[in-house]
Amino acid sequence: MSETTFITPTRPYMVRALYQWIEDNALTPYLMVDATADNVQIPTEHVQDGRIVLNIASRATGNMSMENDYIHFSARFGGVSQEIWVPLTAVMGIYAKENSQGMFFDPKEYDNYQPEDDSAPMSNNSPAKAPKPKRDNKAGLKVLK
Repeated sequence: MSETTFITPTRPYMVRALYQWIEDNALTPYLMVDATADNVQIPTEHVQDGRIVLNIASRATGNMSMENDYIHFSARFGGVSQEIWVPLTAVMGIYAKENSQGMFFDPKEYDNYQPEDDSAPMSNNSPAKAPKPKRDNKAGLKVLK
């Protein structure tokens, strides 16, 4: 491998794999996040020591999306639904609540990594949302008399 060859970090792949393994074994996946990292959108009232632990079980989240750059989902905190955005660079670890099996990541993994499509940095300290596809305006039900 030459010095100019860049490989992607393993963190997004390991997070997805461990999440699937934890869910397949009917355990509760917890995600530990560095709350001080850039572009993290979380409920700050639950941050302790610069970290937050999020329950990312499928039964506790809605519209979960785990991409190579971020994890996005909606969850309820104190009965209020919130949109959560966590860049993979802020993920410290993923583990099962019940037995603590999982993985914690090297904080320096992203130090020398430059994504190829890094041309447009995020602004306003919040992630850019992908536009939702428009659906046809066809009613699913008809009133019959």
